[in-house]
Amino acid sequence: MFRRPVLQVLHKFVRHEFEIVSSLVLERSLNRVQLLGRVGQDPVMRQVEGKNPVTIFSLATNEMWKSGDNEAYQLGDVSQKTTWHRISVFRPGLRDVAYQYVKKGSRIFVEGKVDYGEYIDKNNVRGQATTIIADNIIFLSDQTKEKA
Repeated sequence: MFRRPVLQVLHKFVRHEFEIVSSLVLERSLNRVQLLGRVGQDPVMRQVEGKNPVTIFSLATNEMWKSGDNEAYQLGDVSQKTTWHRISVFRPGLRDVAYQYVKKGSRIFVEGKVDYGEYIDKNNVRGQATTIIADNIIFLSDQTKEKA
């Protein structure tokens, strides 16, 4: 007597749950970053016990804009803002190449994704860190050749 209504309700519930799950599976998202700038410090390689090593360095990017309404650029008309990015390289081959060849002042192009994390410092203060996880690096200049 109750079997048919219970099965109908159960069938509707299962179908509804499947639609929710399938929509989550098919939904796409994108976390992609491209940066072009100069390296601020020589890379360091760190390894936490039990985890893979990581190469870390900073990258500066500049944003420039014209101040005022003048058509012609004059010496004081251009403003600039520098933004510093923390770059982490986990991929084994790229990590080692970055550690060996990325140098302070080098101009490089980095592709990767943004990662947000939390940490607790020595004073037990919780902080947040934004890191670019690099999966591709293109070397655009060798600083030693530029100086010569």
